[in-house]
Amino acid sequence: MPTQQIFPGASMRAVGYQHSLPVSDADCLQDIELPTPQPSGRDLLVEVRAVAVNPVDTKLRLATAPEAGQWNVLGFDAAGVVVAAGDGATLFRPGDAVWYAGDRRRAGSNAQYQLVDERLVGARPATLDFAAAAALPLTAITAWELLFDRLGVARDPARSGESLLVLGAAGGVGSMLIQLARRLTGLIVIGSASRERSRAWVEGLGAHHVVDHGRPLDAQLHALGHTGVDYVTSLTHTDQHFAQIVECLRPQGRLGLIDDPQAIDIRALKPKSLSLHWEYMFTRSFFGTEDMVAQHEILQQLAALVDAGEIRTTLGEHYGEINAVNLRRAHAHLESGAAVGKVVLEGWGEAGA
Repeated sequence: MPTQQIFPGASMRAVGYQHSLPVSDADCLQDIELPTPQPSGRDLLVEVRAVAVNPVDTKLRLATAPEAGQWNVLGFDAAGVVVAAGDGATLFRPGDAVWYAGDRRRAGSNAQYQLVDERLVGARPATLDFAAAAALPLTAITAWELLFDRLGVARDPARSGESLLVLGAAGGVGSMLIQLARRLTGLIVIGSASRERSRAWVEGLGAHHVVDHGRPLDAQLHALGHTGVDYVTSLTHTDQHFAQIVECLRPQGRLGLIDDPQAIDIRALKPKSLSLHWEYMFTRSFFGTEDMVAQHEILQQLAALVDAGEIRTTLGEHYGEINAVNLRRAHAHLESGAAVGKVVLEGWGEAGA
């Protein structure tokens, strides 16, 4: 693999910020230029073709600011083309089309070129274009790890009888959980949605049933013929639903969550011997775990499922080119809580346009 400098002395376009500001402030995300990074070790230098925006982007923008005079570049989901690789990289070579969700410790994908460890990267599904592919990695990895690594659900479609309740099923992670559970397990999948549009989205993804998380859950489950569920994945507002989750879970059931509830009393889990499992997609990359390459392997398996027609992209809206104006629109849309599916941006347009 080449180790010489790529584009020596060149700069690249990016979108970044220097201060944590509300999305209504034009300076919360700005068009900037930065030096083009150089790969080493197991890094790939990827030309970013498309990105998706996630709730974590908006949270980080509001909660973390760089040192004075520096820029933070956000973005995790990306699809692009490898243009160079470090001397320790073996999984990909220049010219390969890839997709990935990145690493919280490093500069993000809202830039023309990005460095990413090859162990976090997969080959882009051949049947998806860059925009459709960019919608999937972060939520798909999160859903996969939550379902199989954290909750320990068996990957066996023939094993039936157990049930899964997905709270917040119309979002990015919920959309992937429904598809993976339907295709790879024998679970009865119940999604929650509170609006007609999101209900139709969840049904279209394959949920057996849809309930309204704005109404008492246990009564709705009983009306469907379920006296409880074996697994619950709570993807947002866990603190608001916690008492109902405990009520809905069968004895010895399992609760998985990804959000940050302010206050839940886990002692409520004791009478039923319920277990709590937290999923954080960045754990492997943040701590450099020995099994970090698992995310490469997950993405490879996901690409095969996409290309086989087993799961589909969760692209909800295409916001045009990657620039500060469009990214501010995307952040505002996610902060509104009205997003269904993923918001994607693609291409960099003409410099100076």
